[in-house]
Amino acid sequence: MQAPPKLRYYDASRERTAALPPSKIAPHSEFLRTGRISRAQPVWFPDERRYLSHEDVATRTGKKLEAAGEMTHERINRFHRAIQLPKIIFHRTIDGSPHLGYCHVTAASTLFQANSAVRWSFYLANFVSDIGESEEFFLKINPRAARMYFAVAINGDPGESMQIDRRVRGNGLLFKTSDPKEAMKNVLMLGAPDPSIREIIKRL
Repeated sequence: MQAPPKLRYYDASRERTAALPPSKIAPHSEFLRTGRISRAQPVWFPDERRYLSHEDVATRTGKKLEAAGEMTHERINRFHRAIQLPKIIFHRTIDGSPHLGYCHVTAASTLFQANSAVRWSFYLANFVSDIGESEEFFLKINPRAARMYFAVAINGDPGESMQIDRRVRGNGLLFKTSDPKEAMKNVLMLGAPDPSIREIIKRL
């Protein structure tokens, strides 16, 4: 099976205004001769387009994701002094599509049942997808959607050694949403230290 063509990226911010081709007839002479003003199409110079490597694109994507992660974490901890979750910011980009990626924001543990604490991590992504129940976590990625927020149950520490705890709800997924307000409410509920704080969050 032939591999799909590799995506190419270029720096749109560096594009210069295209030049118009020089006219052989002066504009006023053209108007007097034909009664029309010539509106020539601009000439495009493809050699002026600066293409970016996948590494460059991944670096830019990572900076944007981590900036969004920093802002999201700040908003979480600003809600109530009793909810102060650790800031654990790192990102990953999707293989072959470095303009797409996700960012880890925070992690903690929640007591769902007596003597049964679940460790979890909270992420945001710049795409929307279904969540798989196998090693392939993201399914049917939709890059046109703006953002996705999700939390998963984990084993180990956030980062390289972390594994999704799929014993929780079959695929380890605690919640997934594209609504930032709903995501904030869900994370606050996970991070709330006691029922009284959860009651405040429920009224949001």
